[in-house]
Amino acid sequence: MSEMGLANLIAQADAVALVVLAILFIMSASSWYYIAAKSIRIRTATKYAYRAIDEFWNTPNLRDAITVMEKQPASEACSKIALDCANAALQHAQNKSGRLGDSMSRADFVERALRYAVARETARLENGLTLLATVGSISPFVGLFGTVWGIYHALVKIGASGEASLDVVAGPVGEALIMTAIGLAVAVPAVLGYNFIIRSNRKIIAVFDAFANDLHSYFTSDANINIVGALSKSQANPAAPAARPQANPVAAVKPPAPKE
Repeated sequence: MSEMGLANLIAQADAVALVVLAILFIMSASSWYYIAAKSIRIRTATKYAYRAIDEFWNTPNLRDAITVMEKQPASEACSKIALDCANAALQHAQNKSGRLGDSMSRADFVERALRYAVARETARLENGLTLLATVGSISPFVGLFGTVWGIYHALVKIGASGEASLDVVAGPVGEALIMTAIGLAVAVPAVLGYNFIIRSNRKIIAVFDAFANDLHSYFTSDANINIVGALSKSQANPAAPAARPQANPVAAVKPPAPKE
């Protein structure tokens, strides 16, 4: 077995080289974990999003649609967007708070709620992408630093031995170059995973935008605003429970007066 290799590099590495290897290992493990977890999450989110949209439009009325959206999984994005839109439409129909935002038109008020909801769900999808971008851009330089450090120590040893033949130089320098290879092996999957997740996020964000546009058209149309207004009145003024009938007290019967 040749003396040149990763095992020999680890065995002869000093503290700095071991720290560099540990950093590269942590970067690789974290990026692979994030890629796997994010891929599963995107696939699940896409499946739930299409299902929620179909269930929303297949309900017979708005009240049932809101009920269906409330029963969706807590992590489902389209149901949250629909509920935020419905709440905004109901709030504008009631128009009782007197706040500055309530002075907006119905279309602008609903559009603002949809814009915030889509931005919130988009931020949730993009959470953690900084990790992949950092690993993809930094790991080659971390590996290069390990290579430079290894070559420096290899040259010091060669100079101390006084021999500069190829068989003496090739081993230490080759082991040092392994650091660069490790850095590239960490960076390439991170960059590919980053591009894959960005592309997948764009697809599902396009679904969010399309659903938000449909919701805006539905909740701001004159044909449906009466339904929203009626629903807001029923929620604002719920039917009072029937009063309990009061029992009529039975009149006390007076005993007859004694005869004199």
